[in-house]
Amino acid sequence: MKHVMAIIKPFKLDAVREALSALGIEGMTVSEVKGFGRQKGQTEIYRGAEYAVNFVPKVKLEIAVEDNLAEQLIDTIRETAQTGNIGDGKIFVSDVSTAVRIRTGETGADAL
Repeated sequence: MKHVMAIIKPFKLDAVREALSALGIEGMTVSEVKGFGRQKGQTEIYRGAEYAVNFVPKVKLEIAVEDNLAEQLIDTIRETAQTGNIGDGKIFVSDVSTAVRIRTGETGADAL
């Protein structure tokens, strides 16, 4: 199993969710996060004054999938979330040694 964590622009969330639903992805965890990378934050104007915003709002998706779906999942997120501009985000993939469904005690892929 794989744990896929994607950091994307907030306005891309609905499009990514719909694309993943079409793949058969049945669940994910979504968190509102803030951070910065190469874009180093941004400058905004509020009531005529310019302010530096050091952290940019993003959305973090966390999805656990079986190994055979991981590449397709990654490609779908990348294609759907891409705008071609700086700050599109990142995708991180790590191995999952086990998963347990708390309610039933199912383990492994059955727990997903």
